[in-house]
Amino acid sequence: MQKKNLTGMVIATAIAAAFAAPAGAASNAEITARHFASLVSGPAPKTAELAMFFNNMPKGADLHHHYSGSIYAEQYLEWVDKLGYCVDKTTWIVQTDKAADRKNCATVAELEKDPLAYRSLMHKWSTMDFYNHSEDQLAPDLAFFTTFLRFDGVASTNGNDGQKRLKERAIAENVGYIETVFEIAPITFDAEFDGKLTDEAAFAAYLAKLEASPAFNKGIADYSAYVDSSSAGIDDENFTMRYQPFVLRFLSPSIVFSQMAAGFKIASQNPKVVSVNIVGAEHYPVSMRDYSLHMRMYKFLSAKYPNVKLSLHAGELALGQVPPEGLKFHIAEALDVAGARRIGHGMDIAHERQPLAILKKMREKNIPVEVNLTSNEFILGVKGEAHPVNIYRKYGVPFVLSSDDTGVSRNTLSNEYLLFASRYKTSYAEVKKLSYDSIRYGFVAEADKQRLLKQLDARFAKFESDVATSLK
Repeated sequence: MQKKNLTGMVIATAIAAAFAAPAGAASNAEITARHFASLVSGPAPKTAELAMFFNNMPKGADLHHHYSGSIYAEQYLEWVDKLGYCVDKTTWIVQTDKAADRKNCATVAELEKDPLAYRSLMHKWSTMDFYNHSEDQLAPDLAFFTTFLRFDGVASTNGNDGQKRLKERAIAENVGYIETVFEIAPITFDAEFDGKLTDEAAFAAYLAKLEASPAFNKGIADYSAYVDSSSAGIDDENFTMRYQPFVLRFLSPSIVFSQMAAGFKIASQNPKVVSVNIVGAEHYPVSMRDYSLHMRMYKFLSAKYPNVKLSLHAGELALGQVPPEGLKFHIAEALDVAGARRIGHGMDIAHERQPLAILKKMREKNIPVEVNLTSNEFILGVKGEAHPVNIYRKYGVPFVLSSDDTGVSRNTLSNEYLLFASRYKTSYAEVKKLSYDSIRYGFVAEADKQRLLKQLDARFAKFESDVATSLK
């Protein structure tokens, strides 16, 4: 018995020594992977620890990000106060006309002294308390999309301050690159174009008319100058931001085309502007009616500006929002007609006419989906296994996790990773790949992309070292 015990002790000592030996030691990455597995395994994920994990984990980039929707209400109120504006307590819209009747318009100081009014403003400028209070409120999608109108009066002011705040927040949660849907592209209205059959000949004639317009060209110059002035001091060795002019899809055809044309021209001239996007509620009547027209406009302009890449909101729809036939073609046309290089949301994939063919094309052409779990749940009511992220995963379609409108949803990119990890069976290898992919699929210049990837290597090395050290 003594001999057996002695032999057992020798074996145990040898095993312990082997694990302690440098040659057999687990790497920091392996230790981090095992730690992550312990957080997501078991009857329920350990969400508090996962939050701490993802707040510190490098997340590469945020590729589906709206500037105005990512500024928190508190920051907008600072600007309202700074500019001497007030907020109408009936509509909760910023009143910028200082000469107007202000009897129902509250200053920031007055709002701060009135907890009920201040909280009501938060309800109208964000999704705060939506599910835990009984105040009369709009349907979730309308509550979300109408927030922008209310703070629009200050959204395009103090651009440099806004970007500095977003940069500080990004660095705090270990994000190195943001590609933001920044400012609305310049608008031109043309009743003649709106009354025509909008075919390619009409597009060409209207484009020529726009390009000959001093006002159109001034709008482009002013937009580009605002990008340059508001982005001063934002880029540095550790952080980069790039910009997408946006088009509002629920406006008249002449306005939509003019915005697209302006956006393409700006992107072709200013290296900080890397794409042109289209935004707004996809289920609104005009958005649905003109969807195919918009994709043909994009096709026409892409032929004129072949070097401008497109990331398009497409398929941000759920069953019941629109008639079934409205769910059949949005992603397909964004890819096949407009030539999108990334798809924002892609929620209606299961209802498209040929979903398997679309998935195959996206996989083979390496076209990723920008997944926004929080806004998909709030706007569309889709989450868990009803969300198509597992369809994209199953069929090998690349995807990235992104934040959408963190100021409106009062959220962070880190929390999007937390939601993904806690809802879906994943691994540290997968979430780490998502972080790298968010830079790989960015539209930033190749030299900047390689710099960001190299920095991400260093950030992960430090993160994994910190995790391993904390577990010793």
